[in-house]
Amino acid sequence: IDLSIIGFGGIVVMNAEQQHANRVVAEAVERGVNYFDVAPSYGDAEEKLGPALQPYRNRVFLACKTGQRTAEGARAEFRRSLERLRTDYFDLYQLHGITTVDKDVDTAFAKGGAMEVLLEEKKSGRIRHLGFSAHTDAAALAALDRYDFDSVLYPVNFAAWCKGGYGRRTMEKAIQKRAARLAPKGMARQLWPQDHPDRKAYPKCWYQPQTDPEDAELCLRWTLSQPITAAVSPGEEALFRMALDIAARFTPLTAEEEEKVKNLAQQMNPIFSS
Repeated sequence: IDLSIIGFGGIVVMNAEQQHANRVVAEAVERGVNYFDVAPSYGDAEEKLGPALQPYRNRVFLACKTGQRTAEGARAEFRRSLERLRTDYFDLYQLHGITTVDKDVDTAFAKGGAMEVLLEEKKSGRIRHLGFSAHTDAAALAALDRYDFDSVLYPVNFAAWCKGGYGRRTMEKAIQKRAARLAPKGMARQLWPQDHPDRKAYPKCWYQPQTDPEDAELCLRWTLSQPITAAVSPGEEALFRMALDIAARFTPLTAEEEEKVKNLAQQMNPIFSS
């Protein structure tokens, strides 16, 4: 399956007027985006993305998620997402935001856990591929040991990786298991500095995003130069458009640029640490 190297993060259309959401999605498809990712926890993003994607459903790869850990909760959330997104199957369905081994991974895999539903629905064909999203190596590695997941959605961010080695073990394990690597947070700069004046300008980013065009290009190109399948865009529409422009002219980093990224990372307060 060939995915566009930039995936459309569903938060882009969260809280948008439906007509505007329709235009943004249409533009994304016209520009070659075929990978769309959303989750029930993204406000009203499912309800906006469903109608907007309907004309293109058979041309795109639609990924959704469940934050539920029990079979009962996952079944209800899965059905609701199908309805909201106006589809009868998902190309990819993921356990969302697994963080701890005991509360998330163990519970999802236990009797009566969410994985029972996901495996049932994969067998039925309403889920084509199974994956998970995670923010800790411990949870990601445990999940990869329990099941041959098709994909791993895990932050691949210049500062977190270069300053603290965050995500390296998960990347290595995913490659070993031949799972697709889906990478959010490629345009995250660092945690918001206290009382930063730009914070209100980017309400959909809980982190300080890269807004300087030169730094944004350098750092997203760094993410795209790693052994990933696709990078998922930030939730801000302006940053999504910037990501598309950067991807359109993408070239892998040179050795000199790699050093520049490493030096920049040392000045940051990374959004994640190992």
